[in-house]
Amino acid sequence: MSTDTTSTPAGDGDQPSRSELVARVAELEDRLAAVESDTDDDGPPKMSIIATKGTLDMAYPPLILASTAAAFGYEVTVFHTFWGLDILHEERSKDLKLSSVGNPNMPMPNALGALPGMDRLTTEMMKKRIRDNDTASIEELIQTSLDLGVEFQACQMTIDLMGYDEDDFFSGVTTGVGAATAIQDMADADVQLMI
Repeated sequence: MSTDTTSTPAGDGDQPSRSELVARVAELEDRLAAVESDTDDDGPPKMSIIATKGTLDMAYPPLILASTAAAFGYEVTVFHTFWGLDILHEERSKDLKLSSVGNPNMPMPNALGALPGMDRLTTEMMKKRIRDNDTASIEELIQTSLDLGVEFQACQMTIDLMGYDEDDFFSGVTTGVGAATAIQDMADADVQLMI
């Protein structure tokens, strides 16, 4: 059995010759190498998250996304502003609440959720579920994220507005950050999220 390796010109309906295929593969390899070189120059992909809410159920999404992205090699910044700042506050983060009113996924009508003590009850139920499921605490997620290189930024305007002291935040949190820095981080990021 012999194989014909002679080159024939490609015409209408004809297959490309071996030399044409080799030239095409070489061209594609060169283009791929150039793209990979450009990508390597840009460094790791970047993610910018804005955390604006400080309830127990809204503290988890930015922390889980930040730690997961960092584990996958992303350079991650999380800018905490307004009530989202409480997530980074060492004392206040231990007492985040879950509102039973205005939450359409709560298995109770708003009228019942508005009764005194219901927020405390729903918060304790969620904390129990977190413990029973062996889910990481907020403090653990913050520490894991910091260990993975996530930069947590505390909005300086909100620190001033809420009367917080910069020493109130977890060690490793960057304070004194303004909106201009957050906007620049978002502009430079490959992924931007607002939570």
